[in-house]
Amino acid sequence: MADLLIDAKGLHTYYGASHILRGVNFSVARGETIGLMGRNGMGKSTLLKSIMGLVKPRSGSVSITGKDMTGGAPHEISRRGIAYVPEGRGIFGNLSVVENLKMAARAGTRGQKDWTYERVLETFPRLTERLNHGGQQLSGGEQQMLTIGRALMTNPDVLVLDEATEGLAPLIAKEIWRICALIRQSGISSVIVDKNWKHVTQVTDRNIILVKGEVVFAGSSADLVAQPELLAQHLSL
Repeated sequence: MADLLIDAKGLHTYYGASHILRGVNFSVARGETIGLMGRNGMGKSTLLKSIMGLVKPRSGSVSITGKDMTGGAPHEISRRGIAYVPEGRGIFGNLSVVENLKMAARAGTRGQKDWTYERVLETFPRLTERLNHGGQQLSGGEQQMLTIGRALMTNPDVLVLDEATEGLAPLIAKEIWRICALIRQSGISSVIVDKNWKHVTQVTDRNIILVKGEVVFAGSSADLVAQPELLAQHLSL
């Protein structure tokens, strides 16, 4: 594919003696939305951390917008247009909603300023009611909205969203999926990790399933939905 924003090849990542990723290939093209699936402990978060520079692969390579960034520092990878929403959210609890958002504001890698403070609040109207609340005063769903909004304030080329709706009430989860669809429509590439394959496949172009650190499926959302036996086998459905 032309214009690959993320191109990871042959990743082998360990935690101590534990071999987590076993030769994983993973790519994201401009404008593409990817679903990353698998049961707990299969290597999804490790793959994202290996790409983001939070964990250094023992072998393999990670290219970001055409530049080798294998083992690069997270802030260097972020500066190349990759925004990361981690599991656990990572908001600044002692800062207000306004401060959390405005501290992240910057133009994107191509000088784009599509996601302004005003646009983020328009996308997340619930945050407008909480502007002066500290991060620790927000509900889990509001924190997730704030984390995604903060990531969008960097005007990224790729938004990486780990456990998009984990632990959220159904109504809040529905709102997060609406926002994922909006982000896709805006042209930003996304990588989405979530256990709800039905919702994931509604907003993704391609999907990857990991089992014990290896890719067992890589294909379109339509191809995946058409294989219920594969979903049952690898996603415990």
